[in-house]
This record gives sequence, C-alpha cells and structure tokens, in this order.
Amino acid sequence: MFVGLKGFRLSDMHRIEATFQRLKSEGHMAFMPFVTCGDPDLNTTLSVIRELGKQGVDLIELGFPYSDPIADGPVIQASYTRALGGGLRVEDIFTALETLAAEDLPPLLAMVSFAIIFRVGPEAFVARARRAGLSGLIVPDLPGDESTEFAEVVQRNGMDLIQLVAPTTPAQRLRGILANCSGFVYCVSTTGTTGVRDGIPRELSGQLTGLRSETELPLAVGFGISRPEHVDDLRGLADGVIVGSGLVRILGAIATGDATPQTAVAEIGRLASGMLESAHKSQARS
Repeated sequence: MFVGLKGFRLSDMHRIEATFQRLKSEGHMAFMPFVTCGDPDLNTTLSVIRELGKQGVDLIELGFPYSDPIADGPVIQASYTRALGGGLRVEDIFTALETLAAEDLPPLLAMVSFAIIFRVGPEAFVARARRAGLSGLIVPDLPGDESTEFAEVVQRNGMDLIQLVAPTTPAQRLRGILANCSGFVYCVSTTGTTGVRDGIPRELSGQLTGLRSETELPLAVGFGISRPEHVDDLRGLADGVIVGSGLVRILGAIATGDATPQTAVAEIGRLASGMLESAHKSQARS
C-alpha cells in the first residue's frame, strides 16, 4: 500500500492533510472550487477568494494562466487568455496573494504548468509560492512517475505536490505517481479536457475503488463536476470534489458586459454555497 511521500509524520501534518482528516471525522466530502488568477484582474480574484472563504469552502485551487493550457477546456482557456491579455505576471499573482496573509482562509493550491516553474527555477518558484501562502501545487504537465526530485523540493518547503491520475493511467505508472504524491490524489473523472458535463462516467466508480486499494491518500475528483447531483453520485466513493468551469464561466460574463465584478462574485458565492452544502452531507450513500 502506498501512502505518498516518505517521511511524513502526524506531527508534521500539512494544512491540506489536516483539512481532509477533519472532514473525514465529520463524515463530509471536501469542496474545492477553482479560480483563474487575474480574470478579469487580480483585485477581482482576491474578492472571489474572500467570498469563497466566507462561504466556508474547504480548499481553493488557483489557476496560474499559461499560453498553452495542458488539459483545460474552452471556458478555462478563455479565462487564461483574458488574464494574460491584461499583462499578468507570475510575480503579480504572488504579490496579490501575500495581501491575504492575515485573513482566515482555507488552504490555497496552485494549478501551474511546469514550464512556468522551470522558467522561474523549481527551488525559487516553490520557495516563493510558500511565502505567498500556498499550501500545495498541482502540476498537470509534470509526469507523475518522473517527479521525485521536484516532489522533494516541494516537501522541503512544507508544501504538498498533488498528482493527477486519469482513467487511462497505466497500472505500472500508478506506483510511481502515488510514491511522489502528498495531500490528496487528483482523480480526473474522464479523458479529455476540463469542462461542464451532464453526468459522471460509470467507470469512475471502479477507478476510485481501485485507487483505494493502492493509497491511503484522500481522493478528490475533478473535470466535469459542476452540479450538486454530481457530488451526490460520488458520495461514499471520493473524499472531495473540484469544481472549475462552472465557476469560471461566471467571471467570463464580466468580459461580455453581462455582469459586474460585484454581481459575478456574489453569484459565485451562491453557487459555491450550494455545492458546499451537497459536499457536506453525510458520506453514507443512500
């Protein structure tokens, strides 16, 4: 059985691990919304983070815009394009996040391309991310079974490296991926890119059951999760859900003039509240 990076002790528990353990003791799933940094601007991003914190979400995933998205669908790709069109830089994101240091917020995680990390320098990027208040990194284009060195850098800085597992991940690669993973396992619900979908693939249940036999790390499902009924379908199978495109689309309405930053943030808060309520129902399946 694989439990993630070697060397972790309960006394060293990171915020992500502590969050999942608390939720498990309460019989709840974790709800983690995704927000694109800088769409339409960083002040709005900070307002969204604060609103999500006020709603009581369990973790927040922050997308670092990149010109060549790895697995992002059209909604998130468009948000990245808008953010980069405004001249957004990585250091701008870190500086903005530092302004949240004194606020009571859930763990913040970055979804970031390794191309960005490599350009800054792995050691420098991770240290800067930690100073900015991030608790974990999700790096979709870093091969999970080849990430030992980078995982050690992340661990030394007191953060978690969350690894992605897809339905197409070969069994022989799974061992290497889980060995370099901490915090939780990001379970991609289906092949393809992110985006809103009608339902949860039938084969996902078997995938999650199989992963349970390989790791004690929490399992959080992303890609295509957008409605409370999707959360209900995963109850008793997953430890958390990640919602992205459904929230990012709301911010896109600012660019078209169909919403103001204030109304968009309020709508995100309402959607997050409903998803959170569903995630925090009893984990027992009906």
